[in-house]
Amino acid sequence: MSEDLHALQKRLAEFAAARDWQQYHTPKNLAAALSVEASELVEIFQWLTPEESAKVMSDPTSAGRVEDEVADVLAYLLQFCDAVGVDVLKALAAKIERNETRFPVKGAGRANRHSME
Repeated sequence: MSEDLHALQKRLAEFAAARDWQQYHTPKNLAAALSVEASELVEIFQWLTPEESAKVMSDPTSAGRVEDEVADVLAYLLQFCDAVGVDVLKALAAKIERNETRFPVKGAGRANRHSME
């Protein structure tokens, strides 16, 4: 990856500051915007079969849409974390550790229906 997350957060903050948008980047607004962008990502897959969804990146048009929405989700997540003081990588590492304890491996090759809740 050419830029680390902290550098991207800084670029996003500078982008918003240059446009005087920080006044709108409250935790509430950023959380709402994150939800909207995540919904736009879901919308791309809404009516696809599981097989079609697995191939979505093979079509340049849909791949571009997915990449744009992933970028929007990540941008708002990073801005939200910056606004509330969450170290996103530290939070993720801690969550993975908790889930490894909560959901121990019960047998090789066994699928677990639980997500990282």
